[in-house]
Amino acid sequence: MEIKADDLTGPEIARLIGEHLQGMELHSPPESRHALNLEGLRKPDITFWSAWEDGELLGCGALKELDRQHGEVKSMRTSVAHLRKGVAKRMLQHIMEEAKRRGYRRLSLETGSMEAFEPARSLYASFGFQYCEPFADYIEDPNSAFMTKEL
Repeated sequence: MEIKADDLTGPEIARLIGEHLQGMELHSPPESRHALNLEGLRKPDITFWSAWEDGELLGCGALKELDRQHGEVKSMRTSVAHLRKGVAKRMLQHIMEEAKRRGYRRLSLETGSMEAFEPARSLYASFGFQYCEPFADYIEDPNSAFMTKEL
């Protein structure tokens, strides 16, 4: 698996982000959707990566700089064809390594609180993320779970 910085211009990425946004529509009410579209992911404070194998897109993930010591995991998504193959685990490891390299002291994330997001919450917990209060611009929301990890 090769993880590389991605400029979000390829059709495969556009499809995967579209799939990600559709998934949010299915499981989260509009006021609780925090997934970013392609334009939102192109902001200068976000670094976006894609995971590939044999020319096939496996998944993606991003890191948003909240401040010089705090980053946020964004847009973690595995292609439906590659679920349960370790793609998300490897992408999260990559994001955490980059956060440490940047000198962040904390990494946080927001994900859904509904059953559909249980695999994501379990993955994050397995890496030592713990539930926390809303951070950055987030507000308390029964449809959101907030997690954080000191690096």
